[in-house]
Amino acid sequence: MERTIINTNIRLNLNRPEDRQAWNYLQALDRKKYKSYSRAVVAAVNEYFARQERLAADPYLETREKEDAFLQKVLETIREGLQASGAGLAGLTALLQGIHPAAPPPEPVMTDEDLDTAMDFINSL
Repeated sequence: MERTIINTNIRLNLNRPEDRQAWNYLQALDRKKYKSYSRAVVAAVNEYFARQERLAADPYLETREKEDAFLQKVLETIREGLQASGAGLAGLTALLQGIHPAAPPPEPVMTDEDLDTAMDFINSL
């Protein structure tokens, strides 16, 4: 099998922030994951253009990805909160069961004097 190798170079202008960032990424490259700059550049270029094609085919892909990430963050936060509360749902259920509605105020007791006053008022009409 014949190997076809194309040699090309890239030029990074370290005065430009995005070029400097790319250079910093290449310098901090995980050599166990990427054996060479070429492997890292190939992976990055392929991922970038494949994503551009997916976005062109599905304009709402990015929105759904953001919504999914947000939902995942909400679920993780709720899960962490329940775990941090110790008893989780059992504690919340016990708390809610421990809440009782306030007792209604007692009915006012009518005295004979109150009844006489009420009858006098009615008779005055």
